Formats: sequence, C-alpha cells, structure tokens
Amino acid sequence: MLHVVPQPEPAEFDRQVRQKGLRYLSESGIDLSQPLPEGVKLRPYWRNCLPDLYDRFGGICAYLAIHFERITGAGSVDHFVAKSERPDQAYEWSNYRLACSRMNSRKNDYEDVLDPFLIEDGLFRLELVSGHIYPNPDLPPALMSDVDATITRLKLDDGGCREVRARHFSDYIQNFYTAEFLRQRSPFVWYEANRQGLL
Repeated sequence: MLHVVPQPEPAEFDRQVRQKGLRYLSESGIDLSQPLPEGVKLRPYWRNCLPDLYDRFGGICAYLAIHFERITGAGSVDHFVAKSERPDQAYEWSNYRLACSRMNSRKNDYEDVLDPFLIEDGLFRLELVSGHIYPNPDLPPALMSDVDATITRLKLDDGGCREVRARHFSDYIQNFYTAEFLRQRSPFVWYEANRQGLL
C-alpha cells in the first residue's frame, strides 16, 4: 500500500449521489446517528460515481496499489467507514476509496485496515523478486501491528498478490516495461524498486 492523495469531488456528485441518497435515507426513516438496522440494504447510488472515481484515481486500487482495467468490471466503490455502521457516510465522496472487487470484498466492514488516505509512504516493504510484502521493520510496535493487521485482513501477501507484484518487477527487469509504465501500472512495485535503487 501507498499513500493515496484524496481527489476533489466531481461536479455532478452532489446531484447524482448525495442528494439522491439523502432523500432516500430520509424517506426510509433511517436514523443517521445509528448503525443500520439488521437486514437493511441501502440503494447503491454510489455506483453513479464509479467512472469518476476510477478516472480521478487513475484506475489504481487503493489497497493493492495496482492498476486494473475498467472494462473488466473489477472496479468498485469501497466505503472506508462501513455504511452499515455510519449510514450518514454512505453517500459521501470523502468516504469512498477506489478498490478492485477482491480487495473490497476482503475489507468488507472490518475496521482493522489502514486508510490509504491517511498513511504515509514507507510503511510497507517489498521483496521484489518474490513479491512478498511485509511491515517496515523500523516502525514502532503499535504501527507495525497495524500494518501487519492490514496485510493479514486484505491477504496482501497471498500467492496471487505475490505473483502479480513479482511479475510486474520481472517484466520491468526484462525491459518489457519502462520505469514510467511500471509506475503507472504497479506504483507500489515502482516505489519499492526506486527506494532500493533498482530503477
């Protein structure tokens, strides 16, 4: 994971998402100061902003730090603060993170994942050849525990995640990618390769 710079709210967001959502919440009698009642599902007006979310964040998954193509249908709007716990945040741009569907599913409503908007670069380290991700060993214990919990919750070190990161670095080493293309396609791999003096 890398720090993700928040992007400005699109001009049409208020009309297409927030106002529709707030009207629906009001008409449904949902108490915005309480978690959603059991079994209540919100109308997914946030999907209206997925193209803007994708474009503003360059198609990079906030958690995996890898570019994915929109045509695959793999993109999703992650509510960083779970909408089940905070329905008042369900239709707020500032609560949205662009996520590939797998990372969104793994994060679910859990609260033990670091916010990409708030973290600093350098919390995570990468073995480039194997794709193994791990906490920066120089972190203080509490922060190292938070980084480790994020890796565990999102399964960022599973075989699939390792393979794709290792392949991106291998493709760069074999001159299939330029450094700039690696930065655009796999920014965490690029960041670590640059930090380790391998670009």
